[in-house]
Amino acid sequence: MRLITHNLLACPSKKCATPYPLPISDAELSNRETDYNPDFLKRMISKLDWDVLTSTAYSLGFDNLPKLMPEEKDMDDDFFKALHHVLLEVRVMQGRMVCTGCGHIYIIKDSIPNMLLQEDEV
Repeated sequence: MRLITHNLLACPSKKCATPYPLPISDAELSNRETDYNPDFLKRMISKLDWDVLTSTAYSLGFDNLPKLMPEEKDMDDDFFKALHHVLLEVRVMQGRMVCTGCGHIYIIKDSIPNMLLQEDEV
C-alpha cells in the first residue's frame, strides 16, 4: 500500500466516532521506484492531509518531509522528490492499521489493506 492510498483511507464502520486516520503498526516496507512526475504532485498536494502524511511517514522512519507544509514558493525540486518518494515509492507490504475510534484492526497483506468488515461490524 502506498502512503498516498493510506492518506485517503478511513474506517468504514458506521459505529466509529473517529474513523480517520488509521495509524500503521508492525509495518514491513519495500521501495519500488516509479517515474518522477512533479506536475502530478503539484496537483495532488492540496488533496493530502499533510499532518497525517508527515506523522505516518515519521512513524515509519521517513523524516525528510517538513512537519508543516511549505508555502508554494518554497516547494522546490528537492521537496517534490522527497514527497514523491514518500507518497509513491514507499510501500507497506505487511502490517496493521488500527482505528483509533473503534479499535478495529485492518490487516495489510501483500501491500493490500483489507478494509472489509463482518456483517455485525458494519
